Amino acid sequence: MIDAAQLGKRLRGVREGRGLSQQAAAEALGLPRTAVTNMESGSRAVSTLELTRLAEIYGYPAGFFLAANEEPEAEELYVMLQRALPEMEHAPRVASAVRRLLDLYCEGAALRRMLDRTMERTVPSYAMRMTDAGAAIRQGETVAQEERRRLGLGNAPIGNIAECIAGWGIWTAAAELPDGLSGLFVNHPAVGLAILVNRRHGPVRKRFSYAHEYAHALFDREERVTATRQENASALMEKRANAFAAAFLMPPGGVAEQLAQIGKGQPSRQVESLFDVANNARVETDIRARPGSQAIAYQDVAVLAHHFGVSFEAAVWRLQNLRHIGAKARAALIGQKDTGKRYIKVLGFRELLEEGAPPEASERELRSQLLRLAIEAFRQEEISRGRLLEIGKKLAIGRDQLVELAEAARRD
Repeated sequence: MIDAAQLGKRLRGVREGRGLSQQAAAEALGLPRTAVTNMESGSRAVSTLELTRLAEIYGYPAGFFLAANEEPEAEELYVMLQRALPEMEHAPRVASAVRRLLDLYCEGAALRRMLDRTMERTVPSYAMRMTDAGAAIRQGETVAQEERRRLGLGNAPIGNIAECIAGWGIWTAAAELPDGLSGLFVNHPAVGLAILVNRRHGPVRKRFSYAHEYAHALFDREERVTATRQENASALMEKRANAFAAAFLMPPGGVAEQLAQIGKGQPSRQVESLFDVANNARVETDIRARPGSQAIAYQDVAVLAHHFGVSFEAAVWRLQNLRHIGAKARAALIGQKDTGKRYIKVLGFRELLEEGAPPEASERELRSQLLRLAIEAFRQEEISRGRLLEIGKKLAIGRDQLVELAEAARRD
């Protein structure tokens, strides 16, 4: 938490950056100009209500003013965000949605600092130099296997990937983003590590985006804001993140196991060596599969896609990358993607098809993180009841329900 002098300096810097006079700020607050002067000099305390009102006037989250961030104003979070997402200038609805979530991230980061929990767990860094596309892909796949080992996932599918990432202290949520933007990774002292994905995309695409942005958190932490767009897909860091996402969601061993369960993925001819105890010798047996029985069909891809929670197309490309199919089979299967999606629908795998999600589902992990921190800060008397209710209002949590939960924590 910053002191009064630092808070005043930040308030003054933001006000001047917005081109407002002290008199204009005072009128908006309904206070004498001398009150604003004293706030900015650090000689007058700023109440929670005043800070909230100042945040609204200046267009910043309240948590930003309390963040122990010594970076110059030119490099602060919102300036960088505007540089990374220039299209937000002409999309006020998108800008509002992104600002709202970053506001919540800032609130959470401020609560963490109050509780001395700047990072609840250590997120490893795998920063390394890339020389070409081949190296980028190998790095992505290798680190994906290492992360699965570190997280104890084995070959199993990842259930709620947003929850998995959030468990390591990274803020995760889905927001309404520009159409050509699938996700954002942010690394800034005001929020810590944070991920946003496009809420308007389908469930499996969002899962892939979460894994992709998680790769940026592991590899590219020196970047303050990383935007994943259609037009930068050929960049080496994006190729590496895509390779990581595919391998993280569909591990080689897990794909092989699933194919074996449906009787696919084996060579058409195998030679088995057996020990003949009667003759004390080795006997070789030639086993041939029924012609065509090992060919991977669209329905096999659909089952594989459902198992790992990925799109039909992502499963097809992964099968080729793992050399279970060739380029010709891949092209044929991609040509059957509409049939594969109809098959998925018939089987009732609707979660692979539904577009969008209600806001509460898009922010479930973030709400869980913030609510836990807010109640703990209230229990330790780091925040007042009024501040708790302010955070609850931002999370759309009922006043009475929140107070009951928070008071119960104090009684424990």
